[in-house]
Amino acid sequence: MFKKYGVLGILLMIFVQINFFLRIQPFLDWSFPILWMGYVLVIDALVYKLRKNSLISNRFPTFLGILISSSLIWWVFEFINLSIGNWVYIGLEEFGNLKIPFLFLCFSLMLPAFFETYELVKTINIFENKRLHKKHKITKRFLFSMIGIGMLSFVLPFIFPKYTFFLVWGSFFFILDPINYVHKQPSIIGHIKNGDFKTVYSLLLAGIVMGFLWEYWNFWMPVKWTYDVPFVGFLKIFEMPLFGYIGYLPFSFEVYAMYWFLRSLFIHREHILE
Repeated sequence: MFKKYGVLGILLMIFVQINFFLRIQPFLDWSFPILWMGYVLVIDALVYKLRKNSLISNRFPTFLGILISSSLIWWVFEFINLSIGNWVYIGLEEFGNLKIPFLFLCFSLMLPAFFETYELVKTINIFENKRLHKKHKITKRFLFSMIGIGMLSFVLPFIFPKYTFFLVWGSFFFILDPINYVHKQPSIIGHIKNGDFKTVYSLLLAGIVMGFLWEYWNFWMPVKWTYDVPFVGFLKIFEMPLFGYIGYLPFSFEVYAMYWFLRSLFIHREHILE
């Protein structure tokens, strides 16, 4: 059975696509949250149809937590962008006093879209047999080295933004994933240690899929972001330079680590995305 909210999601996505040409206001300016809420509803309904279990249908409090976490996490990147200046928004002036609420709403949908895509990838079992039987030993030196690399990667873009801006898309992974591992939260380190490459590869594929969709739909939006990336700002696919898409690989690990760390501050460990 395909959930009724999935049908609603399809209708929302179709409407936004058509409205890119009809340009009916105020719906045109609100295209981003309308389209991405539609996407989230569709993918969640598809996941439920395939395995009879999904975030919205079975773990709605978790879904709400991801919505809230998503907005908080993306504001961290917005703060960093004040220093590196890699992207700017066009069209926000139309919202006046609603600018900040609009951004909160848009940012809140980014993590749900990512995790819904991740769950779909895992559900269709593309990487079902991607496991290692040998487990790896994780040393304290390795964990501290990762945190050190992460801290350096976080600081350098503030000091030398032109040359180290790309380190932003890995810094929080290196800092937080070891902390998640030590505190028995889901982590990339833990997955690799246990030979669970299905999760690792699923996250990477979800990151690439989401990167393409974010950039594709952003290209058509009246309110959107554009990039100013030093040295590699050529060969653009939509608004994103070609080499920029590589950043969605570490980004997938980074938001995974950031979400589980943030969640661990409030809720004890629970496998909600398995």
